Amino acid sequence: MGTETNTRTKDCSWFAFYIALLLLFGKQALAQIRYSIPEEVQEGTVVGNVAKDLGLDISSLIARRFRVVSESKDAIFEVNQNNGALYVNNHIDREALCQGSGACLMELKILVESPLEIHYVNVEITDVNDHSPSFPEREQIFEIAEHTLPGKRFQLHTARDPDAGVNSIRTYTVTSNEHFEVNIRQSDAGKIPFLVLKKSLDREQKNRHTLLVTAVDGGKPPRSGTLNVSIIVLDSNDNRPIFSQEIYQIEIQENVALGTSVFRMNATDLDEDTNGEVEYSLGKTLMRKVYDIFELNKLTGEITVKGVVDYEETDIYELDVEASDKGTPPLAGECRIIIKVIDVNDNPPEIKVTSLSNTVSEDSKPGTVISLITVRDKDAGVNGKIISHISNDVPFELKPSYKENTYSVVTKGFLDREEVSHYEITIKATDCGEPPLSTYKTLNIQISDVNDNRPHFDQSPLAFYLVENNVAGNSIFSVSATDKDENDNAAISYHIVREGSQNDMMSFLNVNSETGHISALKSFDFESLKTFQFQVVATDSGTPSLSSNVTVNVFILDQNDNAPVILYPVSSNGSAEGVEEIPRNVNAGHLVTKVRAYDADIGYNGWLLFSLQEVTDHSLFALDRYTGQIRTLRSFTETDEAEHKLIILVKDNGNVSLSATATVLVKLVEPKEAFAASDVKSATRDEEGTDVTFYLMITLGSVSVLFIISIIVLIAMQCSKSTEYTSKYLQETNYDGTLCHSIQYRSGDKRYMLVGPRMSIGSTIVPGSHANTLVLPDRRSATAEVRHV
Repeated sequence: MGTETNTRTKDCSWFAFYIALLLLFGKQALAQIRYSIPEEVQEGTVVGNVAKDLGLDISSLIARRFRVVSESKDAIFEVNQNNGALYVNNHIDREALCQGSGACLMELKILVESPLEIHYVNVEITDVNDHSPSFPEREQIFEIAEHTLPGKRFQLHTARDPDAGVNSIRTYTVTSNEHFEVNIRQSDAGKIPFLVLKKSLDREQKNRHTLLVTAVDGGKPPRSGTLNVSIIVLDSNDNRPIFSQEIYQIEIQENVALGTSVFRMNATDLDEDTNGEVEYSLGKTLMRKVYDIFELNKLTGEITVKGVVDYEETDIYELDVEASDKGTPPLAGECRIIIKVIDVNDNPPEIKVTSLSNTVSEDSKPGTVISLITVRDKDAGVNGKIISHISNDVPFELKPSYKENTYSVVTKGFLDREEVSHYEITIKATDCGEPPLSTYKTLNIQISDVNDNRPHFDQSPLAFYLVENNVAGNSIFSVSATDKDENDNAAISYHIVREGSQNDMMSFLNVNSETGHISALKSFDFESLKTFQFQVVATDSGTPSLSSNVTVNVFILDQNDNAPVILYPVSSNGSAEGVEEIPRNVNAGHLVTKVRAYDADIGYNGWLLFSLQEVTDHSLFALDRYTGQIRTLRSFTETDEAEHKLIILVKDNGNVSLSATATVLVKLVEPKEAFAASDVKSATRDEEGTDVTFYLMITLGSVSVLFIISIIVLIAMQCSKSTEYTSKYLQETNYDGTLCHSIQYRSGDKRYMLVGPRMSIGSTIVPGSHANTLVLPDRRSATAEVRHV
């Protein structure tokens, strides 16, 4: 078993042609490798090391799926991926693979991947002498007239030997006798033996001769087959039928209808009567297939079709026809009819997928090979010429290989799984026959995902409204993002950005990383905090991961959680009580006093309404519902009591309203006393009005300064202390993250400060404080009189 490779041509033009092929189609074999192996060798016999001859790395054969691509299930040859050897996988019968005496070549397609390479290897199957010559029949009988002249030839059955070359039939011999010898005529079909009469027969001496004809092949050692020949000697019939030609040539189309007449024989015999009546018969040396397809009428000589004529199976038939008369003995003449079959476009193209990657990444570059296909057509000429293309609108295209009818399917554009995740590539192959025939092949391609899409929030920024006094630890709202990718590339987790000026507020927020539900670890107070802002980041689980953020604006909504606070009147002990002295001679509409109140809520929750809950005499006093002013309804009489008690109810307009009460004692005095008290009160009111304005300005400025200082201190503490210290600081009982506001005023010899809800009062409380009113140490002279706010 030898290995032979085609040598590289020295011609510069061929060298340039191979270089061009290499550049165009990548790693392909520059020359085909050819091996030779005899038939009938044992399975497992090594033909040659094809990987070594192709220059492939032996260690990478398994990883690159080194293999033989075969169109049949039982491949004759296979390759060993461990050492690269090409070996015999199945029984080799040259006569079954190749008929005739020509070279028997098998072209193998060797495929490796990563990168994809195709190599073609030719294996020549050499013949061994494993068949003996055989005759179609065991015996042949001739009837020969006794006056037949020497030199007459009688065609013997032709022996068949499937072997080729020197192993085919070389000669015919006959047993030694004085009347006959064997003569051989060489034809396209092979050697045709004839029995030749070398000496005239004499029926009276011997009327029957028995001979043994032997066919011998050229093998070493030679094989042979025998034919028993019987010659019956008859009386003379000296004219045989004669054809006008020795060879007739006709043409028919394949798939011709059964029963169609294709030719009519005509042989003439100069004899008369029965010696001149001709009958026709097909020669005995034809292949069995001829008898299955054609039929000869022995009387008329008409040849008709009785089987299917298939050009792809056989394109030419040779019929040996014999015309025999009815003389005694009969004489025969022979001729040959050559029937050529004209091809009809009756076979559609065939599409074979050699290799297919049915999953393609969406980030594949244009030109990525996903499949290799081959097309073929059993028809010949233009009927077998194939045009292939992709018939549907997909981002793929066919690129031809250097080998005819071999194509690769490649991407022609960028892919996007989020737009199209699956493609059906329809490949159409059409031949050039008339009419043309087509075949379709569909490739199903899945597009695999890569992490190329960030999580997306449908709305940015987000706005949430939260009612104050929420339950600490409960979910207050949620955020949600979507990702166009799939699987892990679309698995989103959430977290809050905790850097920035509001980091102290962020410490009270927590987000569920999987669901996006945001919970608050504290209860918010509208009066302390009305709005805040933070950012949530959504991150997918891809590699590398992608993220996006959204700004969340939280607006605290007010609840009616603050009761009205009485600013005036306020007694020395802090209770909402006051005494007003007015002269008896005042007229109707006189302003007795004005009840002042404050509510920390806003809107309807902070809108206060005044009403008289209890009064000594309803005919004397009236209360303005909105201003809280108390005025006289009429002049006082002598019968009116000297002291009247008014209880004023102050309530807000919340859904569940809250209220406070104030008590005003009105004392009626004589005009002299009233004038004195009036002067004092007038002076007091003037001074109080000036003082209140002054104190309000100081208070507003102080609150602003305290707010700025508090923010600066908080930022400094946050930056300088660890999270542990900060957490401890924020959890002090006297601080809840809000700033207080206050209004200070004086009444009598005491100074009062009205504080907002939840104000940390610490050690400033002194005896006498009540509700929202604190009593502060007096820094002024104790001789000052009571002043009203």
